[in-house]
Amino acid sequence: MVETPRILAFAGSLRAGSFNKRLIKIAVEGARAAGAEVTLIDLLDFLLPVLNQDDEDAHGLPENAKKLKALFVSHHGLLISSPEYNSSITGVLKNVIDWVSRAETADEPPLLAYTGKTCALVSASPGALGGLRALVHVRAILGNIGVFVLPGQVSIPKADEAFEENGALKDAQKQKSVQGLARKLVEVTRKLA
Repeated sequence: MVETPRILAFAGSLRAGSFNKRLIKIAVEGARAAGAEVTLIDLLDFLLPVLNQDDEDAHGLPENAKKLKALFVSHHGLLISSPEYNSSITGVLKNVIDWVSRAETADEPPLLAYTGKTCALVSASPGALGGLRALVHVRAILGNIGVFVLPGQVSIPKADEAFEENGALKDAQKQKSVQGLARKLVEVTRKLA
């Protein structure tokens, strides 16, 4: 059991005004309040080319992929806020997952950055389902590469109307649910790490 779980938090969006970037900050507050050491990153700071096996074979992992992978490896759990594009995961989030999964050396254990990690998922979308369809896909991908994804999740529908000017959710119960899920991630990670 680990006393202070390290959680890596990010939104699967590059957009400056992303609802999911707002939502992940609320989740981070909950994780920190539960005693976790949380690293909040912006994927805009880790831009990556689209994964191409030929480029990887010729040049190896891009520097930003190495940096991201090191962050994943050094944390016990993940806290992800996923937008929904066309009823699924965003291209940027899938690309990050794929690059971080790649081995840097021939003797590296498979899926080093994922196996045994915990994860909590939240989403926000202007649509009526709040990004739920994307979470189904994120959950399936992560579960298949060795991540324990908490069964609970929180989605925020009508995200374009959901946030206060200060970044909080207008619906206090939803705010509590997002932070409660993050606290649960910390509890589970503390036991499993």
